[in-house]
Amino acid sequence: MSLKGVTIWLTGLPSAGKTTLAHLVGNKLRERGITGLEILDGDVIRLNLCKDLGFSQEDRMTNIRRIAFVSQLLTRHGVIVIVAAISPYRESRDNARKEIKAFVEVFVKCPIEVLVERDVKGLYKKALAGNLPHFTGVSDPYEEPLHPEILIETDKEPPESSAAKILGFLEKQGYLSGTFSIPNEKRSSTP
Repeated sequence: MSLKGVTIWLTGLPSAGKTTLAHLVGNKLRERGITGLEILDGDVIRLNLCKDLGFSQEDRMTNIRRIAFVSQLLTRHGVIVIVAAISPYRESRDNARKEIKAFVEVFVKCPIEVLVERDVKGLYKKALAGNLPHFTGVSDPYEEPLHPEILIETDKEPPESSAAKILGFLEKQGYLSGTFSIPNEKRSSTP
């Protein structure tokens, strides 16, 4: 059961595993009986809330500002929000942290060589060949977090381990109780 709202902000290069990890953590939280949960995927937000924006630095920062605003509204009402968005600029992530307050930055890190191998759409190959402008990490910058609460290295650990690391952090910080929800049994009443 959720004790209080929090935004878990997954940031990293395209194809690093942010969306996969967001859904895995979301499923683990639902298994614990948490219903106040929203996943805000950067690609989905772009299609529905930010399709008026391009890929300039200003537009990318506006995109993150909008995601942060929605996250803040949900978080202050006790919802656990999982954001999976490249969010390439430290300034925009720092502003999101200030606005949301209950904020956990998760750096989903993976070397570009591995990302190129993983990329089923071939976007990295196009960007590296100079055929895809404004591609984060190749033709546009990505500013790595300096002090994320959690570092996930998707080339070194399986998704289940990464999800467990995030859940363990949330428990230690008091955002989750350590009690699992067991169907058809009374829940533990321990604090």
